[in-house]
Amino acid sequence: MHRGMFRLRRVTTFAAAAATVLATVAGAASAAPAVSSRGDRGLSATIRYTEYGVPHISARDFTGLGFGFGFATARDNVCVLADMYLTVRGERSRYLGADAPGNSALGSARTSLSSDVYFRSVIDSGVVERALAAPPPHGPRAEVRELVRGYVAGYNRYLRENGEDIADPACADADWVRPIGEIDVYRHFHAVATLGGAGRMVDALTAAAPPAPGTPAAAPDAAAPDAAAPDAAVPDAAARVRAALDEGLGTGDMGSNAIAVGSAGTDGRGGVLLGNPHYPWHGGRRFWQSHLTVPGRLDVSGGSLLGLPLVQIGFNADVAWSHTVATPITFGLHELDLVPGSPTTYLVDGRPERMTSRQVAVPVRAADGSLSTVRRTLYSTRYGPMVSPALGLPLSWTATTAYALRDANLGNLRGLNTWFDLGRARSTRDVLGALSRTQGAPWVNTIATDRSGNALYADVQVVPHVTDELARECDTPLGSSVFPRTGLPILDGSRGECVWGRDRDAVVPGIFGAARMPVLNRTDYVANSNDSAWLTNPHQPITGYPRIMGTVGTERDPRTRMAITALEEQLAGGGVTHRSMRDLLFDNRSFVGEQAAAASAAMCAAFPDGRAPTSDGGTVAVGDACEALAAWDRRMDTDSRGALLFERYWLRVAEIEDPWRVPFDPADPVGTPNTLDTDDPAVRQALGDAVAELRAAGLAPSDPLGRGHYVVRGGRTIPVSGGHGVQGVLNMIVTTWDPARGATEVVHGSSHVQVVSFDGGRCPRASTLLTYSQSSDPTSRHHADQTRLFSAQRWVPSRFCERDIEAAPGLRVVRLHERRPADGRAG
Repeated sequence: MHRGMFRLRRVTTFAAAAATVLATVAGAASAAPAVSSRGDRGLSATIRYTEYGVPHISARDFTGLGFGFGFATARDNVCVLADMYLTVRGERSRYLGADAPGNSALGSARTSLSSDVYFRSVIDSGVVERALAAPPPHGPRAEVRELVRGYVAGYNRYLRENGEDIADPACADADWVRPIGEIDVYRHFHAVATLGGAGRMVDALTAAAPPAPGTPAAAPDAAAPDAAAPDAAVPDAAARVRAALDEGLGTGDMGSNAIAVGSAGTDGRGGVLLGNPHYPWHGGRRFWQSHLTVPGRLDVSGGSLLGLPLVQIGFNADVAWSHTVATPITFGLHELDLVPGSPTTYLVDGRPERMTSRQVAVPVRAADGSLSTVRRTLYSTRYGPMVSPALGLPLSWTATTAYALRDANLGNLRGLNTWFDLGRARSTRDVLGALSRTQGAPWVNTIATDRSGNALYADVQVVPHVTDELARECDTPLGSSVFPRTGLPILDGSRGECVWGRDRDAVVPGIFGAARMPVLNRTDYVANSNDSAWLTNPHQPITGYPRIMGTVGTERDPRTRMAITALEEQLAGGGVTHRSMRDLLFDNRSFVGEQAAAASAAMCAAFPDGRAPTSDGGTVAVGDACEALAAWDRRMDTDSRGALLFERYWLRVAEIEDPWRVPFDPADPVGTPNTLDTDDPAVRQALGDAVAELRAAGLAPSDPLGRGHYVVRGGRTIPVSGGHGVQGVLNMIVTTWDPARGATEVVHGSSHVQVVSFDGGRCPRASTLLTYSQSSDPTSRHHADQTRLFSAQRWVPSRFCERDIEAAPGLRVVRLHERRPADGRAG
């Protein structure tokens, strides 16, 4: 990309507020959806399995649809699902012991005891039940309630028939695999919605306690594992918070790319969409593919987070959409002035207010199997629950000061309505309307295109109503050092006016309305790779939004620069097609490699005596490393030689504060920064350390990527292409490094991938790929089949229209009927 390719002009764009018998038949060509004749209170669904275990679930009503979904998803992933329900019930310690790890899919708890204290406090608060009792859009709409009711019946049906014969070793014979009720599903969704706020602060919330009598007024925070003493914390607070927030929603394992191309960027007809979420390959934030149909009412295909019976990323006959993890902060802190001598009383406008308290009781299993009860008292304020040190911040509860957390997604079940409405959208205008009416998207951007060739970017999600003016007036000294660089507000809780505001079009108090959120409609393209809204399209940058929603005019992530570069090249070459969009991902180009590999090879060749310095003060012979870097094709394909060396090298360079000679220029955000500073000792040592690391793992710098970049499934090694996001590789793959063998497992990265295009035909054209496959059960035939496809860079042809489903080779049909009503109150 040339320097100066994009010279930006200031443009401000915002949203407008938009308005039990089981029969399996192989190869059945006449597999039309069945309609039950068992009466309105019966349950009926038909599941037709096409290639790679993708179910097409049809029912006459939404309860039946949920019934089929619950049965089919449990069949593939019952252990992962059961572990999540164990978690949201606050029962991990009862079955696994207090010191067992928490479930990282639903929060940051290090131990099961911390997890249980947190989730039992959620249960005791009744927040989910209050949301359930509210009418739409606050509570679930009728169709969503029916889906959940049916899902529970289908999940429980699977357990009744198979619970004693579960083959997955993760939960075979486990006594915690139990029937569920509807409330478990709603609590699960609420846990997902609050991942970006309270979910990332679980340990800090459960550890918060008033100081013991006689504790000094300014107790140091050094005892906390991620905090520093107060007098040393403020200068570095923003850097520590930024690092913590950059790790993702408290777990460091989520991101995404999404691109929507409109008619001006294709052949003048419909749009093309790439959805490429980077989610965990293991655990409860895996996607699961399905096609859901209630004739005349819903027909949608795509990926769902396990246990949520709605398509979160997908398409229908007219619209395709995806999401990316967004930059807005979804929570905030309030600093409290405490009444002397009473650390559970705080002052607001000079008047004392008592904190509320709640004792949480958690049953805990000891090593000998006996049960005891651990009790912990948690405190809360008008702003929210008390919190202890977290995010590297000095948040200790002292005799004079304490901190409370407010999560803007508290009580958010609205997202269930959001995704139901997205599944029925017929245009990008409908997509924006669904987002705006429900305001339930908890921490994601939305990118969409439609049959008419519109391309939409909408960061219409849940964001605390903290304007820049409110932050200036109400941020504490700690907040003033943190907010400008991170967007995290730390407001003065002693002043009644320092509360989150509300827009007239906001669905709930304390959040921004849809009209204030960044939105962009184009006919060429919109794209997002987890950066802020600013450079969604460099020809029309979005500006003017509050700092809490993200930055403007700041350096972009290498993936953002790679996406824009590749899109502009395709547009200049005649436009984007379905095939070229697929290639855009699987080209595996490294933006940083194209910028820095040649300079790195030259640096390598100039090392005295062919030895590179290492960070431990020694040197290492570079051998064939210089030639490998020079000859590397700048791609992260499994057969790319030099790619693994560059990745291990660049992961170290990316930790250097400023490795470039030409700094970032907001007038040229795609072309800068550039020109690697090969005279920087840290850059030189990074290469030496990478060479030494490869050799220690038995790998040569010139080995193909796949030799040291793979997963093992069923005893078979499957090479994996792709690279880390800091390299600017769109096909992002973050691996676990084994010092003796290389990158031997994927932590997170490309997951449910879809390319969808509307070319004028009645059926959308779609190519999909679930990189880790449908089933988490290692005994399933669908545990690694799509993983092997991913390794070979092949796609699954998506079968959306009826004729395509019926033509699927090896079509398998499962018909489910159940006479009894689904009461959803089991468990």
